[in-house]
Amino acid sequence: MTSPSWDPRQYLRHEGARTRPLTDLLARVGDPPRRPARIADIGCGTGNGTALLAARWPDAHLTGYDSSPDMLRAAAAHAGPTPGGGRIDFAPADLADWTPEPGTYDLIFGNAVLQWVPDHWEHFPRWLAGLAPGGTFAFQVPGNFDAPSHALMRQLTRDPRWRDRLDGVLPDRPVLQPVAYLELLYDLGCAADAWETTYTHLLHGADPVLDWVTGTGLRPVLDALGDAADAFVTAYAALLRTAYPPGPHGTPFPFRRIFALGVAP
Repeated sequence: MTSPSWDPRQYLRHEGARTRPLTDLLARVGDPPRRPARIADIGCGTGNGTALLAARWPDAHLTGYDSSPDMLRAAAAHAGPTPGGGRIDFAPADLADWTPEPGTYDLIFGNAVLQWVPDHWEHFPRWLAGLAPGGTFAFQVPGNFDAPSHALMRQLTRDPRWRDRLDGVLPDRPVLQPVAYLELLYDLGCAADAWETTYTHLLHGADPVLDWVTGTGLRPVLDALGDAADAFVTAYAALLRTAYPPGPHGTPFPFRRIFALGVAP
């Protein structure tokens, strides 16, 4: 699976809801073993989360890594010195190949990115080696791949109209369950924690669930279909309207998230 293209403006249309899991994960991360801390924000996207990490540790040196040039251009607005004497910078990186120098980071933080890295759990030993003693690897991934929003998308990719062009575009097993992450991190020598939360977002506007997934999960399909994507999107939108009917205050959209962190010995 190749990394999809990204539209920073579309992604940020639901910035508030997308930020909630990040702040919940950040609240569970303890103080870094060294000050000023060295922090990697992997899959930093538009850099908004990197700025939140800098607000928590204002003297830290933070580097945001992302494979999307469009996202990195948007993130550049957050680059530079921070009020607490730290600094933020950004760099391109493909997480499938990213190998930090041993002992470099006090925190490696990944918010809603690892689902894009096939078999990402196989990279944990290499990433954990990049932590200083007592450093933390913390991440959050979507856990809603069995929800209608994603199940209906996969169903349509098997439709004869698009099957040939969409075969293999969506991953079969993008994430693990919380207990699997917990056991894996313990096996790698970490003190670990894992949990899940289902957020019930209230979305507004026409086809709001489609608008949400257009910024994230639908990106690989749009890339693969190109100019032929309109018919797919029309069929998908009709299915989503039935699966997520609007209520009196908006359209409820339950979204499960999986969290895990491991502290290096």
